[in-house]
Amino acid sequence: MHESPVDPSAVQHLLGYALAQARVAANRAFFQAIGEPMQLRTVEFSLLMLLMPGDGLSQRQLAQALNLSAPNLTLVVSRLQSRGLLVRERNPTDRRAQAIRLTDDGLALARQAHAISLEMEAGLRQLYSPAEWALLLELLQRASPGALATNDEQARTAPPPAVRTPIGHQRNKIHGM
Repeated sequence: MHESPVDPSAVQHLLGYALAQARVAANRAFFQAIGEPMQLRTVEFSLLMLLMPGDGLSQRQLAQALNLSAPNLTLVVSRLQSRGLLVRERNPTDRRAQAIRLTDDGLALARQAHAISLEMEAGLRQLYSPAEWALLLELLQRASPGALATNDEQARTAPPPAVRTPIGHQRNKIHGM
């Protein structure tokens, strides 16, 4: 039996399919460049990037930024803490909360991973103009869970749209028709 190539036109119009295909390529590149050599998962890399500025963040801030449940974030933080990459410290302004900060080793790994991530993306960036790259990131961020939740909340709290009379009907009223 001769197998013919699959016609992708049945799925090419689907956002989920396009995102999944892009994610496969991105994950492959990530795991080759960062994941395997540095023993980091994508969520751990993202957490390190969020902590890199050094201000320390609460678990709630990190959970929101990463779109993780509190128990899942606790697992990620514990794994990185066991590797000596971050510490949990009491928040000086709220003794009930903890601030999560990178250790010196964590900061060094975060900086190295960041530099490699920029190199990794350089090939992909070459396919786009700077404006297209910015637009791609903006559009993907609009489709992110945080943005979608914000849009859902805005839709629930927004006043109902005003009912507009079609222009033709307005013209007829003006002319007495």
